Amino acid sequence: MPDPGPTPLPPGRPAPAPRFGAPALADALARTAAPAAAAATGRALPTRPVLPFGTAPAGPPPEHPPPPAAPAHSADALLRIVSGPSGLGTTALHWARSAEAPAVAELPAAPELPAPAASRPIPGLYHHPVPEPDPVRVEELSRRIKAWATDEVQAFPPEWEDQFDGFSVSRYMVACHPDAPTIDHLMVAARLMVAENVVDDAYCEDGATSPDVGGRLLLAHTALDPLHTTEEYRPAWEESLSSDAARRCYRSAMEYFTQLAAPSQADRFRHEMSRLHLGYLAEAAWDATEYVPEVWEYLAMRQFNNFRPCPTITDTVGGYELPAELHALPAMQRVIALAGNATTLANDLYSYMKELKGPGKHLNLPVVIAEKEGLSDQAAYLKAVEVHNDLMHAFEAESAALTAACPDPRVARFLRGVAAWVDGNHYWHASNTYRYTLPDFW
Repeated sequence: MPDPGPTPLPPGRPAPAPRFGAPALADALARTAAPAAAAATGRALPTRPVLPFGTAPAGPPPEHPPPPAAPAHSADALLRIVSGPSGLGTTALHWARSAEAPAVAELPAAPELPAPAASRPIPGLYHHPVPEPDPVRVEELSRRIKAWATDEVQAFPPEWEDQFDGFSVSRYMVACHPDAPTIDHLMVAARLMVAENVVDDAYCEDGATSPDVGGRLLLAHTALDPLHTTEEYRPAWEESLSSDAARRCYRSAMEYFTQLAAPSQADRFRHEMSRLHLGYLAEAAWDATEYVPEVWEYLAMRQFNNFRPCPTITDTVGGYELPAELHALPAMQRVIALAGNATTLANDLYSYMKELKGPGKHLNLPVVIAEKEGLSDQAAYLKAVEVHNDLMHAFEAESAALTAACPDPRVARFLRGVAAWVDGNHYWHASNTYRYTLPDFW
């Protein structure tokens, strides 16, 4: 089996994985997680020790601050397989210190960024803290993504500039992808994140009740999954791709993405975006008919209207490829789904106050629980925290079990990246006080 490296791997089918859960977790971690990290970065890297929930490690791993003690959990829940910020080269891959990167003094002037806010995590929300993202990367990524958004695709009107800056997409992506080998790799994730938010804002948040939202989403999707038509009708379609900000962003972001992604990775992303758009349509239909779903129905919608496309590209942003046959494993699909569901519910909880201030009734998990289960706003919110925590524990247990069952080092590396994305996503929500405030429930 070739070692994973910073560039896409040559084709080759991996050895069949053993049956699920066969090897002991500690042995599997010793055989897969550490060798995968060493192969990927050229040196041994610290990993989170294999301990039951609530057990403190003997000492902090090198180069990382000691993590806080995890809350007690059931004995059969397995500790996640990766340490906080990724375990895959947060220090070794620092762009500012790489031989290929320009010296800090040679960087172009970066825009003034919002000052990093002290993290304000939701009390009781299960998460893993991460270090403050590399400021050199954050500044350079901020400069580049704003130039792309304003000059290249005209993603937003000038009066929205403060909102774009307050979104802090550069800090977000650097926190979520600490193993990205270059700024170009981070730009792939940043463009797609901006594009997805432009589509959501332009088509769904303000136009969810519009009867043409389905058609608009479908036509925007052709900027990701191109139309194959006759020569007579092709020019009209191509012209449509620049007709609004949403399609301009999708088209450009996808073009850059396919320059770094393998064909299977690009196809995987298109499939995930189809899922996302299906979730947008369900939410739009409920909004148009003023339907409040049952809690389980809401959770089904949120499995599609979801962050899932973001951690799915973690290997592309990391500079390698998880082969399609490994990504398609049912156990891998479950882990990715759990990660997407947990992070999306974290968004529900952090955006709760923001959405209450908007017009009309905005569906989120606490609102749906309160209405369908007859709970107070406070009780419903706290129950939603527990739903999030249950999904997080399931994500970590399933990640560890999959690593134990499938010793291919690319599986361990990919799951490290997904876990890093989950942690970085929470960091961004907890620290972005420009967008989010917490309810007074404690």
